[in-house]
Amino acid sequence: MDSQQGKLRQLFEYNFLEYTSYVIKERAIPDINDGLKPVQRRILQTLFNMDDGRFHKVANVVGATMKLHPHGDQSIFAALVNLANKGYLIDRQGNYGNIFTGDAASAPRYIECRLSPLAREIMFNKSLTEFVDSYDGRMQEPVTLPCKIPLLLLQGAEGIAVGMATKIMPHNFCELLQAQKKILQGEEVTLYPDFPQGGMVDVSLYDHGNGKIRCRARMEEANEKTILIKEIPYTTTTQSLIDSVEKAAKAGKIKIISINDYTAEQVEIEIKLARGIYAKDTIKALYAFTDCEVPISPNLTLVQDGVPRTETVEEVLQYNTEKLLADLTKELEIDKKRLEDKLHARLLEQIFIEERLYKNIEEKTSYKAVIKSVDEALEAFTQELKRPVITEDIERLLEIRIKRISRYDINKQKKEIKAIRGDIKTIKTHLKDMVGYTTSFIDSILTKYGDEYPRLTEIKEFTEVSVRRVALSNLTVCYNREEGFLGHQIKVSEEKAEFSISCSEYDRLFLLYETGIYKIIQVTDKLFVGHDIRWVGILKKNMIFNMVYREGRENLCYVKRFGTPKFILDKEYKLFDAHKRSKILMLLFGEEKSARASLMPSPRAKSNVVEIFFDEYIVKGPAAKGKRVSTRRVRRVIDTTGKKPMEKKVNLTLPGLDVPPPDSQEEK
Repeated sequence: MDSQQGKLRQLFEYNFLEYTSYVIKERAIPDINDGLKPVQRRILQTLFNMDDGRFHKVANVVGATMKLHPHGDQSIFAALVNLANKGYLIDRQGNYGNIFTGDAASAPRYIECRLSPLAREIMFNKSLTEFVDSYDGRMQEPVTLPCKIPLLLLQGAEGIAVGMATKIMPHNFCELLQAQKKILQGEEVTLYPDFPQGGMVDVSLYDHGNGKIRCRARMEEANEKTILIKEIPYTTTTQSLIDSVEKAAKAGKIKIISINDYTAEQVEIEIKLARGIYAKDTIKALYAFTDCEVPISPNLTLVQDGVPRTETVEEVLQYNTEKLLADLTKELEIDKKRLEDKLHARLLEQIFIEERLYKNIEEKTSYKAVIKSVDEALEAFTQELKRPVITEDIERLLEIRIKRISRYDINKQKKEIKAIRGDIKTIKTHLKDMVGYTTSFIDSILTKYGDEYPRLTEIKEFTEVSVRRVALSNLTVCYNREEGFLGHQIKVSEEKAEFSISCSEYDRLFLLYETGIYKIIQVTDKLFVGHDIRWVGILKKNMIFNMVYREGRENLCYVKRFGTPKFILDKEYKLFDAHKRSKILMLLFGEEKSARASLMPSPRAKSNVVEIFFDEYIVKGPAAKGKRVSTRRVRRVIDTTGKKPMEKKVNLTLPGLDVPPPDSQEEK
């Protein structure tokens, strides 16, 4: 039984690994050599096989591709539309949808396509292509195409395989080729994404093809009440962006009257704002609460030598540049070999006709004797030839017709031989300086096609939008002391509402109790907080608390100043010892605040009043005890901010009395 389970486990593991490998290499992850997934490669090869310069019905292309691709026609059609909409390799005719609005393409029987001039020039070379049998063995398909530009980085790619995924950002055509030229010169390069939707991108957290980027829409203020969105972030459409704006408006995070989409060839979304709301502030809110700003986490996973890898942009570009150098070298060597064979054939033909060697075979009675006769006659001209004569060369000479011999033009033949020698010499010169030749090739591609592909996305460092700062104060938090409840769903009359605070859902509320206990909570709909709240407010940075409190055990008063405290939500903290007689007597905020403490009368005291100027006290932590107001008990404390301090007068307290006389300053 155990052996059977073990065999079954091995069978499952083997089949799962086979399936995983197939999905990774044959469906989801692009190859580093040509930047294509298998379905894309098969589409391009099919278009090349069908190419006659004219447009083909997409339905016909899909049908022909099915001879190479063992999946459904819809997957091929979707891949073809996606590849065509990237705008590099396929010329389109008809409705291919809209990458801005997300509209789908027309049915394949209505639209047409063909290879672009760029694709014809840089994607195909039969001499450099390795072919294998298709899935049914009836046709040949390429393992990879000999692409001469870094197509993987140019187009980008997305795919989900088993246990891995890829998300490669597209880059700018001209920047990629210029970077290849720098690599050939041994210089370091740094590249950043460029998206067909335009917009703006922050690459401060970008890690050479991985890491994180933030994309933003480009917005304009048509006037103070109207916002126009002219470009959208990568991965979004106008419809998805409008949906996110409407969702934010419905949630009360922004206030708009209407939103209209006028997108055609260019993006144009118009947002009309509500009364009292202005464009300058709303643009920040749109970045904070809608898809006008989206984070993207690139992942540069690819297939190299049949194995999935995660690499950097610069490593991929280095590999593609070295491959371009090697492919161009192979092309030159193949062309050189072809020209040398052509020169050899022309020289043999020249010798055979001009020296009239064909007359030596007139009396030969057998084909073998004819071959031998010509071979012996050519031995005298061995020094003029590039390589030894073989039987195939002699057979080619014997196939020359008499008509061609009679019309043989010696001068024309010499010119052609001279031209062939010149071409061979040029190729040998290029082979000695392949870096220069490769650079010239890149320059020729840039000259032909560079103007068609300007940078569309602006690289810009974004200032962080504070959600709390731009959120609308659309909630009113009230406190009902009688019932002890706090929240934005508390309905109380103006007389009973002791605290009424306008805030947003992202604010934090500071709850301060009479006993010196405080805590910070989120904005809530309804929460029981007790009946002894001293103060409720929105917690802000750089707040200054000015406080006078009675310490219950000593029965003395202290002054303390502290700033915005650090906190954990919903955790209680103490400003002073929570004795039953401890109590806050005065609470003011900010600077240039003052108060007056009235002391219990004393027969020996010169004054029963202490003026408190809070700015004279150091701002310390909330747990600090503070500075004692007086060694005497404090009767009451009043706010004197903005008032003149009381003039000091002689104490008129009579001996033996505990209270001042009626005409004293204290009673007045």
